[in-house]
Amino acid sequence: MSQSPSTSRIIFPDAGFSFGRLPIDGGIRKIEVISRNNRPKQTACSRAPPLSPTRHHKGSIKLFDHIISSEKPSNPVRITAVQESDFKKWLGKQSDAHQAWIASSGYDGKRGTHLALAGDAGTYQTIVISYVDDAKTQWDFAGLPTALPAGEYILTDDVTKNDAICEKAVLGLYLGGYRFDRYRKSEASTAKRALFAIPSNDATKRAENIARGIGLARDLINIPANDMGPEELEAAARRLGEEFGAKVTSIIGEDLNKRNFPAIYTVGKGSDRAPRLIDLHWGDENAPKVTLVGKGVCFDTGGYDLKPSSNMLLMKKDLGGSAQVLGLARMIMASGLPVRLRVLIPAVENMVSGKAYRPSDILQTRKGITVEVGNTDAEGRLVLSDALTEAAAEDPEILLDFATLTGAARVALGLGLPALFSNNDDLANGLLENGLALNDPMWRLPLWDDYRPMLDSKAADMNNISGSPYGGAIIAALFLDRFAEGAKAWAHIDLMAWNPSARPGRPEGGEAQGIRAAFKLIADRYGK
Repeated sequence: MSQSPSTSRIIFPDAGFSFGRLPIDGGIRKIEVISRNNRPKQTACSRAPPLSPTRHHKGSIKLFDHIISSEKPSNPVRITAVQESDFKKWLGKQSDAHQAWIASSGYDGKRGTHLALAGDAGTYQTIVISYVDDAKTQWDFAGLPTALPAGEYILTDDVTKNDAICEKAVLGLYLGGYRFDRYRKSEASTAKRALFAIPSNDATKRAENIARGIGLARDLINIPANDMGPEELEAAARRLGEEFGAKVTSIIGEDLNKRNFPAIYTVGKGSDRAPRLIDLHWGDENAPKVTLVGKGVCFDTGGYDLKPSSNMLLMKKDLGGSAQVLGLARMIMASGLPVRLRVLIPAVENMVSGKAYRPSDILQTRKGITVEVGNTDAEGRLVLSDALTEAAAEDPEILLDFATLTGAARVALGLGLPALFSNNDDLANGLLENGLALNDPMWRLPLWDDYRPMLDSKAADMNNISGSPYGGAIIAALFLDRFAEGAKAWAHIDLMAWNPSARPGRPEGGEAQGIRAAFKLIADRYGK
């Protein structure tokens, strides 16, 4: 079977069928059935700053474009999903011809594998896909958008009428259809691909919401730094705010000092692209407060503690924390959860220039704690310190920060398992349990008090690094803990935000990590 490009178009039947290609909506090709009477209310918001296209960038970035058609699939191929444990039973019910074909092909019904069965006219009649009903079910379906040839496909009723399986299957199809191709030749974007007919129900809407949040996070990470600096990151936040009626403001450049965010300003002032604190508010002010803080270092050279060139190649992903919180915020707002959501993103570039901060400089912070700079490449914790101080001052019910913070966490846990730190066992356990249930895992590491003296400084209240080469992820979390004081339930997620190699539904490139687990926890606690 020939390979087709790695995107899909998805058909949503709803009093008929409609479908369309979504050029860029978190990179996921899909349509959204929109009720004219159910659009999100808009509130006044200052105009987003324009993006700055380069000669390499084709047009403006539109994260939520839709092209909607009223067309109907003419003769879709059925996708029959069979549980791996039921494969032999299912096989015994098939025609002699299909049994012979399956035997000759060597297909054994292992999870995540599929086989095409021909009809009488020599065309595809059925695609058999095998799955296991567990935390990884979505990945069993995620390979189909890239593996199937162009055509129209429909999930059979045994999937679509089972809400739990349907949601996982559809999520897999969405994520399997993601690709980042806006910088490639147009032919790659317009090639014919698989079309999937999916029922419009609560399960598919939940899957769509999750997928769009993940896609947004992936896109923000994948966009190169020449097109995604602090201003462009603010523009993305403002567009998200405009979509859901959120208020988005920012404090930029010298105003950061005037408004007492000195650490953000100091780290970011070495770049010609002005640093800023992006601040999104959404929801009823009297609702439970949920605050998200995301590290928005749009590019990290390491500053005067300059990274080797090989370590700089992926530094466009150093805004991965901000990408996570915007993706998570999208899930929350699209679901209409009854919370007062706040998102804080310190957006900077860590560059080398005559204005850049230096090793041994002593920085002021919003909390009044002075910090000696032991290493300019430990900049993320510095910008987060001001944002966490502001966030904790409101005493939210939940405070989560996401950051691509330490190589030490990657050494300890690898690339696919974010490190979790928390001052609240209930919050930490909830995140861990949901992560395991959704195959969006994290692993808890301790806020080990005995290591706190390792941040001591002889010249300031504390240093931004330890003199020891050990326990780097814990040391960084202990640094942040000083500034999250006052938050009754705070968790810090130290993540990679990048897939080094492709797997079904998880292409090489930017990745969302931990936000499905976080969304499930928030939805379970505060959902309607």
